[in-house]
Amino acid sequence: MNNLTDILKNCVIFKNFNGEAIKILLDKINYKMYSYLKDETIAMEGDNCSNIGVIVNGSIEIKKFFASGKTVTIAKFLSGDIFGEVIIFSDINKYPSTIVASENSQILFISKEDIVTLCSMNVSILNNFMGLLSNKILMLNNKLKNLSYETLRQKITSLLLESYHIDRKTLFQINSSRKEMAESLGVPRPSLSRELINMKKDGLIDFHKNAFKILNLEAMEDILMN
Repeated sequence: MNNLTDILKNCVIFKNFNGEAIKILLDKINYKMYSYLKDETIAMEGDNCSNIGVIVNGSIEIKKFFASGKTVTIAKFLSGDIFGEVIIFSDINKYPSTIVASENSQILFISKEDIVTLCSMNVSILNNFMGLLSNKILMLNNKLKNLSYETLRQKITSLLLESYHIDRKTLFQINSSRKEMAESLGVPRPSLSRELINMKKDGLIDFHKNAFKILNLEAMEDILMN
């Protein structure tokens, strides 16, 4: 239990709770813990969603499978991350994509009813959960904004400036592979790589693997105005 509560302290729902307080809360609900092997399916697109999942160990990927055989990785979640929190309170409570374990993983599931119980028991849990939902909506809005830009350079610029605005630092890390970045922007990976190189040649950015540096902030912001 100590290991579990230590991990849950990094989960946004239990933000600012110590291990003992988390243990007391867990004792009042009927949570379930499941283990999954690498590449094992956790939930299929269209399955009913009546629980939120908290990744205790390992990592998962949200994937979209198409009839053509193409597979797109929409997102990757790590230990302490949550999935399903938006779906369980929607009118259509079905998974819109397939969830797969990207390595051996353990996931704690909390039912919709127990989430309501936790929120009614402790106002901090309620505030944390509402903050989680609000941040998710903002993130989805940002993704839609990125996709709305016409040129690839604008899409890349918008993505990089989002990371810059988090800490107002021109040097930052993006925790996504090139493949994941390309999929999030809805573009082929080779096209993304070529445009990143072109932006580097134009003196806009510099990068090495996942480390990026904005060299000309004013010019980057101007790109989004054109």
